[in-house]
Amino acid sequence: MRDTRRTRLLLSVALIAALTLIAVDYQNGSSPVITAVRHTANSVFGGVERAISTVTAPIGRFVGGGIAGSGLGQVATLQRKLARLRAELSAAQLSKAEYRQLGRMLALAGLGRYRIVAASVVAFGQDYQRTVTLNAGSIDGVRPRETVLNGDGLVGQVVSVGATTCTVLLASDASSVVGIRLAPSGDIGWVTGGGGNRGATGLLTLQVLDPSAVLTRGEQLVTAASVRDQPFVPGVPVGEIVSARNRAGGLTAQALIRPYVNFTSLDVVGIVITSPAHDPRFSVLPAKPTPLPRKPTTLPRTPTPLPAKLTPLPPKPVPVAVTPKP
Repeated sequence: MRDTRRTRLLLSVALIAALTLIAVDYQNGSSPVITAVRHTANSVFGGVERAISTVTAPIGRFVGGGIAGSGLGQVATLQRKLARLRAELSAAQLSKAEYRQLGRMLALAGLGRYRIVAASVVAFGQDYQRTVTLNAGSIDGVRPRETVLNGDGLVGQVVSVGATTCTVLLASDASSVVGIRLAPSGDIGWVTGGGGNRGATGLLTLQVLDPSAVLTRGEQLVTAASVRDQPFVPGVPVGEIVSARNRAGGLTAQALIRPYVNFTSLDVVGIVITSPAHDPRFSVLPAKPTPLPRKPTTLPRTPTPLPAKLTPLPPKPVPVAVTPKP
């Protein structure tokens, strides 16, 4: 149909008529004229509408299903992204110090071939014992009487386990007893937690079975294997001797130990859930600092001052004998 002036006129008349009929229909829905017109329109256009609906319904269902499926896929994708962002946020909340602690702990566990479960300290004990609570429990594979360490060395042992938390008795507690082995001699003994004044300084007490053993300052200690590696696996660094007590006639040689672990600032730790297949012995010990060569002490030479020039004294006058005249 061409767009002519007559065509536009007819369309305008039809539009006005339609609007008039709609207005009358809303004013009096029971008008017989409008009812007859409505029935005629329904009979004429109803079949066409049903036919079009029959043809387009499968297409609509197909397109709608695709859109719905796409929506579900987008929801799943968004959920995955949200979980990843939450994990990234949780990781971002770790401080640089915690990252360093975790890195050192993983390095120590790798050297000793310990299989560990990483955990964080969430509470410190308030009773007479020195304990901490970790955010790992039985659902993570943690069991009682397992070794706890961090990137510096031995922390303690698990004494009780819940579903999501566990309690650790620190090696610094007065009731803690840890079997040890001295490096490099291999002498065995045990270390007990500090008590009284020693507990305030953080030092541990060492006793060696061999009464003739000579303990020297700077010797290092590692854990000796317990029965079935419970509660302590072998080879975990414990500390070093800072003061020896080699008393003649004593039943055991004794010494004070400075532990490698700072028990007052624990954060990221690891629970050893599988012991190593072979004893790592002393391979996990930190390297001793190499002492710098001592330079010979020489006093700076002070130049000897030259003696000041002596001013020659004037010659003494020679007395002249005067002969009196006659």
